[in-house]
Amino acid sequence: MMKFAGGAGYLNVDLLFTGLEHLPEEGKEIYSREFDTQIGGGVPATMINMARLGIPVKLLTFLGRDFFSDFVRKELDRFPIDYENLYTGDQMPVTVTAAMVTETDRSFLSFRNKKTVTPQIEEKIYQELKGARVVEMQEDFLHAYQRLKREGTVLVLDTGWSEELSVENYRPYLETADFYTPNRKEALKITGTGNLKDAAEVLSSFFEQVIIKLDADGCMIKDRAGTRIIPPLPGVLPVDATGAGDAFLSGFLFGLYEDYPLDDCVLFGNITGGTCVQSVGCLSSYVNREELLGIARKLKG
Repeated sequence: MMKFAGGAGYLNVDLLFTGLEHLPEEGKEIYSREFDTQIGGGVPATMINMARLGIPVKLLTFLGRDFFSDFVRKELDRFPIDYENLYTGDQMPVTVTAAMVTETDRSFLSFRNKKTVTPQIEEKIYQELKGARVVEMQEDFLHAYQRLKREGTVLVLDTGWSEELSVENYRPYLETADFYTPNRKEALKITGTGNLKDAAEVLSSFFEQVIIKLDADGCMIKDRAGTRIIPPLPGVLPVDATGAGDAFLSGFLFGLYEDYPLDDCVLFGNITGGTCVQSVGCLSSYVNREELLGIARKLKG
């Protein structure tokens, strides 16, 4: 059976209002200079960017019969990605976000319907991802991940930011994952610490190789060889950091899939993440396999 990478996750549609000088005051209307509608972040964005790197991918997601689900179907059909719908209900399962981007920051207004994860859905996810070489984990679907873990699939956890982040709340996921890729803010929050050294120490009780993304400063690795920083992609002029974490994951998972050393996997992630932030939206700016490997060779000298 052909090897592949996979993930299960919810789809997001981003309504992108860009070129704003400021956000509107309550009761007032302003106009953005530009507007676009795109697939947003999460597992789908990571899988799409992995497909662009030439990796066979399988996406399990949730699509309804609403306007935004129809938009997503048409967008997904543009990419070389194998996807399957898990949703059979009557609500809109897609999350919709209005992203308002100024020169200094981003603000978001989102809507999503609460989704119920049934044993049938988890069984479907397990059956579809069985045999995957690497799988991206997010919240939900824990039992499917645990079964995949026992069968040798490499699991990479990405929690994103949440006020509920803590070791106790996420312990089953941390104990199941092979790698966890928080950014600096998420690492401090989930460990309840005030500095990266202490955060890495807490995470090392779960992972032999601790990874903490440092945004424009690169990425930190802590393992038996010590602590080191993999530098960021140089010369980046950031425009929109919305999809940076998902783009990092695509490069990192690419490296794991192809059996590269950890430092190279992180370097690939820095390149794909750094490329992403140079355009508005999660999927606008990217590299293909040849470009990724070429940039990595140059950076390594």
